[in-house]
Amino acid sequence: MTGGATAGEATAGGATAGGAPTGGATAIGGSGRRRGGGLLVAGTTSDAGKSVVTAGICRWLVRQGVKVAPFKGQNMSLNSFVTREGAEIGRAQAMQAQAARVEPTALMNPVLLKPGSDRSSQVVLMGKPVGELSAKGFFGGSGGPSAGKRLRGGRQRELFEPVMACLEELRGTYDAVICEGAGSPAEINLRRTDIVNMGIARAARLPVLVVGDIDRGGVFAQFFGTTALLAAEDQELVAGYLVNKFRGDVTLLEPGLDMLYDLTGRRTFGVLPYAHGLGIDEEDGLRVSLRGAVRESVVAPPVGADVLRVAVCAVPLMSNFTDVDALAAEPGVVVRFVDRAEELVDADLVIVPGTRGTVKALAWLRERGLADALARRAAEGRPVLGICGGFQALGERIEDEVESKAGTVDGLGLLPVRVRFAAEKTLARPVGEALGERVEGYEIHHGVADVLGGEAFLDGCRVGAVWGTHWHGSLESDGFRRAFLREVAAAAGRRFVPAPDTSFGALREEQLDRLGDLIEEHADTDALLRLIEHGAPTGLPFVPPGAP
Repeated sequence: MTGGATAGEATAGGATAGGAPTGGATAIGGSGRRRGGGLLVAGTTSDAGKSVVTAGICRWLVRQGVKVAPFKGQNMSLNSFVTREGAEIGRAQAMQAQAARVEPTALMNPVLLKPGSDRSSQVVLMGKPVGELSAKGFFGGSGGPSAGKRLRGGRQRELFEPVMACLEELRGTYDAVICEGAGSPAEINLRRTDIVNMGIARAARLPVLVVGDIDRGGVFAQFFGTTALLAAEDQELVAGYLVNKFRGDVTLLEPGLDMLYDLTGRRTFGVLPYAHGLGIDEEDGLRVSLRGAVRESVVAPPVGADVLRVAVCAVPLMSNFTDVDALAAEPGVVVRFVDRAEELVDADLVIVPGTRGTVKALAWLRERGLADALARRAAEGRPVLGICGGFQALGERIEDEVESKAGTVDGLGLLPVRVRFAAEKTLARPVGEALGERVEGYEIHHGVADVLGGEAFLDGCRVGAVWGTHWHGSLESDGFRRAFLREVAAAAGRRFVPAPDTSFGALREEQLDRLGDLIEEHADTDALLRLIEHGAPTGLPFVPPGAP
């Protein structure tokens, strides 16, 4: 099903064939063009599938020989990544860069917001933190005394020029740039200062593809309402729609797509089926049930006689929970997120993950009895791993005048480590060795650890069956992960054997290829290519009432 009024009708987003394009790019890969083609993948809601659709289009394009890059002007996420030049960007954009088979850079995500509470976020500009701002300060009010010098006044609109400069630089380097929006383009209260949805689409004359999650229900109302709440100038760029996560016989959906075309004059560019087991990096939040297995991963049978059960403490402001994806990919390893002390009883390994609020996480662990449960595990020689903020929490003492401004706070005392929070953030891509294996990782933290004892473990230490490190991503190193799991199994008394041939990198490539396959097999790729090359067609009808 390629969408439109009837099968095969309508071309690249217009009601009639041959509509003149409004974009300024020439054919992808063509000579003499001033800048590459582009597309904005917007969504009817958060978590509609923008990140994975963007990645899928990038993977499909690069398989066609197109030099393509991802872009997201402004991202809000606690899942981040460090590029080779030491810049912090959203983890989703790093994943999309991998889909495009290019090295991720700060240009691909110039503004990253890292929530520290319901009302404030750290602002990361071009990969470096520049200040803490309240939501009111960022979207239009005063930035307050903690606003960084480079963001004096706290105005989101001040970031529009650097965001556009990054997009234009990418378009001057690549044949195509596939942009991801944020939330919904019809956030009418935020349109005036928008730098990630229709704001950049209109400035760069990008065609817009709106993605809707049909599994949630109400997708036709979402498509129609999203379009009808946009100003006429914005609607001119909305070329059409893409249905995501459809289950069942697509022919049953076609009458609705025809009616949607009649109502809006815009076609549907594809219907993507629901795909199970895609462990692709998340962006906006934790999309797992605290009572369920991590992601939708299918747990393969164990190689040995036992499975290995991993419990991840779902601490407040949890960051980079993608660290445990590599464990979930191992046959026989079952990963769960937990928030109660009794859920640690049958766990063979407990992980205290990274967090944007170490002191807040410590209080949460104590309030829920998890701190006492972790102490009992350590005394019994049962495995515990702390990563980044979790590592800091396992230490003896924390001095924090930066993140929480709580001063000196006692840690859990399970590792001989004292942590002092520095104003400067550590952003690094370390390489080292542990358990006889080469390890790669990345560091994102304000806390500086003074390790006073124990056995060396990456940049942290180990005491008995308690390990701690600032390194994110270390478990993606296959040899190290297997060696670590053997240690955990031995300490837990489990007859678990790591699979000898699991390659996390290869599994990730397979997932990205699946995304590319979804686009290639279930979207009208010829029409998408015309959109990317030539922009939205002229003559798209206005859908009332428009923006208020």
